[in-house]
Amino acid sequence: MASAFPGNMGNPVQPIRHCIKKFKKQKIMIINKETIFMKDLANKKIKVTREFDAPPELVWKAWTDSELLDQWWAPKPWKANTKSMDFREGGRWLYYMQGPDGSRHYCMVDYKSITANKVFVVENYFCDENGKRVDSMPGMFWKNTFSKSSEGTKVEVEITFASESDLEKIIEMGFKEGFASAHNNLDELLAN
Repeated sequence: MASAFPGNMGNPVQPIRHCIKKFKKQKIMIINKETIFMKDLANKKIKVTREFDAPPELVWKAWTDSELLDQWWAPKPWKANTKSMDFREGGRWLYYMQGPDGSRHYCMVDYKSITANKVFVVENYFCDENGKRVDSMPGMFWKNTFSKSSEGTKVEVEITFASESDLEKIIEMGFKEGFASAHNNLDELLAN
């Protein structure tokens, strides 16, 4: 999913570390998580691993409920906006990311298979506002796996591309920075 991440910073990609201080009942909660990216160019895959301090059912809901997705999916200062969502096998999610300048970048997610609270597989591609695929932009398949961990929930995302050049294009568009930033947004949402 997350294929419309804008903004390559032009810098080499470094591991993203996140530290947020939240004050709750005079306690300080510190979230220090890292989004781990592994590029497997030979197999045309990107593998992403991230842990969240929440139970699997809550993290699953954050990834599958449009009202929650709209709160964290886009890297700040961008905003995610759902036009329509039908989270079921054969269903679709049409959304756009809106930049601070008002520009919109649309994506379609086609849900291929779903095992509740465990895994869902999608085809994701750029599209116009009506969901018509933009063939000049890369499409991809995502396998999103959720498992209980000692910290809460581990999410593993395996993204498969049709070609090495499609994979490289997504990286050049700022995917790593954008997806890691979105994970930080999800940390904030789960902490509240």
